[in-house]
Order: sequence, then structure tokens, then C-alpha cells
Amino acid sequence: MTDLNGRNAEILKKKKLWLLDMDGTIYNENEIFEGTLDFLQQIRDNGGRYIFITNNSSKSVTDYVQKVTGMGIQAGFEDFYTSSQATAMYIRENYPGQTVYCMGTRSLVTELRESGLSVVTEPDESASVVLIGFDTENTSEKIRNTCIMLGRDVVYLATNPDLVCPVSFGFIPDCGSMSIMLKNATGKEPFFIGKPQPIMVDCVLKNTGCSAGEAVIVGDRLYTDIATGKNAGVDAICVLSGEATLKDIEDGDIKPDFLFRDVKEIWQKLR
Repeated sequence: MTDLNGRNAEILKKKKLWLLDMDGTIYNENEIFEGTLDFLQQIRDNGGRYIFITNNSSKSVTDYVQKVTGMGIQAGFEDFYTSSQATAMYIRENYPGQTVYCMGTRSLVTELRESGLSVVTEPDESASVVLIGFDTENTSEKIRNTCIMLGRDVVYLATNPDLVCPVSFGFIPDCGSMSIMLKNATGKEPFFIGKPQPIMVDCVLKNTGCSAGEAVIVGDRLYTDIATGKNAGVDAICVLSGEATLKDIEDGDIKPDFLFRDVKEIWQKLR
């Protein structure tokens, strides 16, 4: 078994835990990629398990379960770990009892509240933490309110640094681009919780009892997915079905351990 670069990838057949990005890796918006279902079945046939780790905070885990099962993917609540979950955990551990102002989707706000956090969506003097997510429901009023909050002495966090999110016609601005917009207005930059921080991978390894050597991460972005693998000490596969291109890999400093065209090719090689 070799990858696109001719590197020996036999080690992948022994991996027990597959940490899978979603947008640009197993599907594009609402279209599942060819070979995804076969790939996931092959992981199970090899005695492994897959968990979806996504930086996309626009949907709750409940939303994601509904979306992927509608695509024919076998997955439950326990098969996901999102930047929203990691963010909620980070805030509970580092800023317990503090009120959070959130610029995000209704799903993100609901999920944060259900995790036990006090969350507001309008300017509020009691809020000491400002959080932004990938807000697909954004408005000029939300942006204005967030700028008001960032004018105060607050902790500033963001769910993920992704600049774009792949969609059917190309890309749309993601949370990272929204943070650049807000920096231009306020001069402030957030601390990003999701990939490439190792927080999400570390939590999944702990929850599953798997070692870093037994796991592999698959994704389409060098600066999030692949960098996360490096930061967490986990082998990383880059697929060319999303954001990263061969030129990006050749010219960039972040190099994947393995390279495949898409998950269909991984499935074919795993067989």
C-alpha cells in the first residue's frame, strides 16, 4: 500500500482510530463524496473506529448526526467531536461561571447553553468572554454588537481559524475570515480553540483510550487538519478533495505524513 508520493502506507491498515474531518473530506456541503461509505465500512471491517472531528461550529452535534445519517453514514452522537464541544469544555475549565457573548448560529448558542454555559447574544456588561464561531446566520447587527463587546476588557475566543468553508460552487468565508474582518475594525485577535490546537484530538484519545500511535487524522486543510496531527503527535493524511492542492503542499511548511486524492483512494488501498 503506497500513497500518491509512493510512500509505504501499510501502517494505515493497523490504525484503530480514524479521526475524520468532514467538509471537503467526506462530503462537500450536501453532496457525499464517492467512496465515502465504502471507506467507512472498510475501517469497520478492519476492526477500527471512526470519529468525525470538525472545526465547523455552525451546526450542533445533533444537526450533524441528522445530516450524515441522511447521507447513509452510520453515526451517533458519540461519533462526533466538534470545535463547539471543545470550546464549551475550554470555557468551563478556564473561565468557570463567566457569561459568554456569542456571535454564532442558533445551533451553537443552544449547544453552549446545554453544556451549562451562560450565553448572551446582545451586548451585555455582565459578559466577560466574547466568542465567535462560523456564523452562517450572520448579520450587520451581529457584527456591530460584536464590535461593541470587543471594545471592552474581555477575553476573546474563536471556535476555529478556518479561512473558508467548501460549498457546492467553491468556498465561503469561515470563522478565520470573520476574525480578520473584526480585527480590521477593533484591532483584536482571538485565541482559536479548534484545529490546529491539539485540544480536540487529545480529548478524543482520552475518551477512547487509544494512543496517538493507534490513531490517524484525515483532512483537506494543511493549516488545520494536518497541523493538528503534527501538534497532537498523530499521523496525518491529506486528501486533495477540498482546500489543499499539490502546490500548497509542495510550497508550504506543513507536510502530511501521507497523501491521497480522496477517501475513495484510501478505501481502495486499504482493501
